[in-house]
Amino acid sequence: MITLYDFGSTVPGMAFNPNTWKTRFSLNYKQIPYKTEWIDMLDVESVCKKVGLPPSGKKADGSDHYTLPAIYDASTNTGVSDSLVIAAYLDKTYPDKPTLLPAGTEALQAAFIDALAAKMGSSIRYFIPSIMKLMSPSKLDSFISARSAALGKPFLDTLPVGAEREAEWKKLEACLTAVDGWYQKNEGGPFIMGDTLSFADFAVGGILCLGNALSHDIPEWSHVLEWNGGRWKKLGEALEKYTRVV
Repeated sequence: MITLYDFGSTVPGMAFNPNTWKTRFSLNYKQIPYKTEWIDMLDVESVCKKVGLPPSGKKADGSDHYTLPAIYDASTNTGVSDSLVIAAYLDKTYPDKPTLLPAGTEALQAAFIDALAAKMGSSIRYFIPSIMKLMSPSKLDSFISARSAALGKPFLDTLPVGAEREAEWKKLEACLTAVDGWYQKNEGGPFIMGDTLSFADFAVGGILCLGNALSHDIPEWSHVLEWNGGRWKKLGEALEKYTRVV
């Protein structure tokens, strides 16, 4: 059994982290049994160290950086972090299941993930106030204090408001318009490889799942699904069968 670590919230079973969604999609698509362990944002490093999960990178000061998604595969006693690394691990360990990174596309898939992140830029900031509403008051205070300490200035002062927040929404629209252009170059199917589903689609799907999870607080999200000729509504429908949360 695989354990998937994801961010918890005041709404049981609500999955909003777009990065963790990449791995949830991967596990559901490959039909690998797993369970989700929900942990607080502030507890990620301590939980990862306790379970023996590897860091996903380095901080600016050179120390280990722990973040999600991360999985622990009890069948192989292996911990893996970073969604793309996890995808490669799942393909190698469970080759009899549907492939996430089709042979010969590994480098292109990695480039797609980097390009998507670059296009997203700072627009993820638009969603932070809504995400904060999902945190319990006690945890929220600790989160704000921790972020303020890390930034060296009041975290709440960094959140976009007014015209700045509108600018982040425009950046999101520009991002998805650019990605729509990439999709238009395929063979006509709903996925980046035409009719072939791959990990890259899960990266875009993660953004859609983030918006869907927060749509109760962001009513304008409904407009996103109609952007680019309804591309994102269609992609969401094509991925819906893989959105099971366990």
